[in-house]
Amino acid sequence: MVISRTRKFLAFIITAMALLCIFYWAVNTGSLRVGIKALLRGLFIEYDENVATIYDLRFPRIFIAMIGGAAVAVSGVLLQVVMKNPLADPGILGISSGASFVAVVITAFFPQMYFFIPGLAFCGGVAACILIYMLSWTGNDLSPLRLILVGIAINAMFMGLISAINSLTGGSYSSTASIVTANISMKTWTDFRTLAIYAVPGLLISLIVANPCNLLGLEDKTVRSLGINVSRMRIGISAVAVLLVSISTSIMGPISFLGLIVPHIARLLVGGEHKVLIPYSAMLGAFCLLLADTLGRALVPPYEISPGIIMSVVGGPFFIILLRRTGKTYGR
Repeated sequence: MVISRTRKFLAFIITAMALLCIFYWAVNTGSLRVGIKALLRGLFIEYDENVATIYDLRFPRIFIAMIGGAAVAVSGVLLQVVMKNPLADPGILGISSGASFVAVVITAFFPQMYFFIPGLAFCGGVAACILIYMLSWTGNDLSPLRLILVGIAINAMFMGLISAINSLTGGSYSSTASIVTANISMKTWTDFRTLAIYAVPGLLISLIVANPCNLLGLEDKTVRSLGINVSRMRIGISAVAVLLVSISTSIMGPISFLGLIVPHIARLLVGGEHKVLIPYSAMLGAFCLLLADTLGRALVPPYEISPGIIMSVVGGPFFIILLRRTGKTYGR
């Protein structure tokens, strides 16, 4: 299906406006509320105690949700094109849980290495990705069915280990518990800066690999006939995807199904051209995770529901629908 430029432009504009609305709602979800004029005045003109409190407590989690959501969504886009599987998702495949496992181990047992968590989480994600490739490879190609089954098994294994560590520590480590439950309520500007340092360059690199992603949509034989090393291209794009999801997971915890839902909705709205699909998926991912986090804060105050739980509730049925729609090719 060919999608017109007008429709793509409208999709970007409407999503951007919706993101701004959710941003304002997130800022005013809680006991403290400020108007737009008071917010802008407190941020840029003169000191306001309420605005300063909101800036310190709510702004970090809002920006973490936006950048983390964008990173996980783009990671899903890249993994789906690399693995040629519409059901590929960093959460389902166990890449997120691999990175989360390393982050939990460091946080619980080696807190003195806390500042090395992003890099070590990336190593955990890479290890999980390599394990998935090794166990899913059948002769000359990846088996779509085996890929998903192996990913589910690896995800279950890592999540079991994470739960065991959380139980061993008595669940009293707030940092560990926040990673396990994907809770971003206690995040600070330091966490945001750590995420941004790695995620923003990763998102920029993902824009650079848009053309190679388009080529991977072709048959491998066709791409090789153009003199391109397909394996090297696939490894490079996979590394970018693993970097994005690992860094996000080390800060936010594992967010299931976000990397599955967003790319499919984005393709329906703006098509499969990755120069457009990748930036739009980033924007839509930011919107979806910020919406999930804000809903979690607004539904049952003063209690909060983790955005990871909300995404799991929404993503489970979505995964089943996709599984039914792709059943014929998926079982090959």
